Amino acid sequence: MPESVTLTCQWGRAPIPVSNTPQVGYLLVEAVAPASPTATLPLNLCFVLDRSGSMQGEKLANLKIATRRVIELLRPHDVAAIVIFDDTVQTLVPATPVGDRSTLLAAVATITEAGGTAMSLGMKAAQTELQKYLGPDRISRMLLLTDGQTWGDEPICRDLARTLGQAGVRITALGLGTEWNEQLLDDIAAASDGYSDYIADPAQIETFFQQAVKEAQAVVATDARLLLRLVRDVTPRAIYRVKPVIANLGYQPIGDAAVAVRLGDLVGDQPAAILLDLMLPPRTRGRFRIAQAELHLTPVDQHSETVIKQDILLDVADQAGPESYVPAVMNLVERVTAFKLQTRALSEAASGNTAGATQKLRAAATRLLDLGELELAEKMNQQAATLEQGQPLDPATQKELRYATRRLTQRLEKNEQA
Repeated sequence: MPESVTLTCQWGRAPIPVSNTPQVGYLLVEAVAPASPTATLPLNLCFVLDRSGSMQGEKLANLKIATRRVIELLRPHDVAAIVIFDDTVQTLVPATPVGDRSTLLAAVATITEAGGTAMSLGMKAAQTELQKYLGPDRISRMLLLTDGQTWGDEPICRDLARTLGQAGVRITALGLGTEWNEQLLDDIAAASDGYSDYIADPAQIETFFQQAVKEAQAVVATDARLLLRLVRDVTPRAIYRVKPVIANLGYQPIGDAAVAVRLGDLVGDQPAAILLDLMLPPRTRGRFRIAQAELHLTPVDQHSETVIKQDILLDVADQAGPESYVPAVMNLVERVTAFKLQTRALSEAASGNTAGATQKLRAAATRLLDLGELELAEKMNQQAATLEQGQPLDPATQKELRYATRRLTQRLEKNEQA
């Protein structure tokens, strides 16, 4: 399998022009591992489901339908557990091989709403169940859904997420409706190399649950990490994940000339890509080695780590016109810029800087219009107008903007495939 993993490195401009001063260069690094129907691992999965009073009615009905449908996707050798929480916690089904699904399905039917919300209790109980089958021979996942604020235990939730992430458990943290804390779910996901998302309509729960489980079943390599060994005077300014979703990854400096970025698990046929914003030193005409990329990963059908290396070369020419820009890379740059602008806008709105938030929302809308994202651009302009009128941002639209901009690269791929 390792020989078929592809690692590609592509500049946003090729060649770049000769310059006597430093200049910015955008570099896209993408790893793709092919899907494998045989090289897959069984799951160690725990559902952590909010059954508080606010889940009554349509929310709980759709949650139960979605959970039953996902259970039907599980294979006999997968392990599953179900934990439900309100302001108390109940391990509805302890971790056990799926085998006959009837026990799991019957348990789901018994879920009713009650009480308040104490998410850390659910996460702690899930940790106990996940530890029973934790190991390199399984893909461990927590599927967490909540529709409300958890009060007083947010630091505990974050600590649990870090511990679980260090043990190899990835958390899918899903917020339903408008009353949950998006920063908390984002932090929980990031701490475990998982992901968070927003479910506006209870009828969508099934789609999000199935996506999470199908991707876990399709993992072909774990613990992927990118190490970039940079030549002298090349300085990273920012590093963003761009596929499968946009996220500010930051990076870990290693000495003066290398950085490391965690990519998490690789899903078959799903690109994992990062965009680097680099400050490049002055260069004369020619071809230069700028860095060496090392992709570290562990294929699921092997027990040892594999390292794939590639030199990153940069072409410099006396003249480089508009045709030197690489559209595919620069399109991603624009999408990341729109994501950054809306992120800063929401932050400034929360801190009371209405003028700054309005300016950034309109700037993001302009970028989105140029990218053909008309509906999303219109919503950004509407929220800017709302702020200008002295009104607070609509919670539902705020969450939609936050998460829709993360999925801009997914939208790009869907448009290209259409």
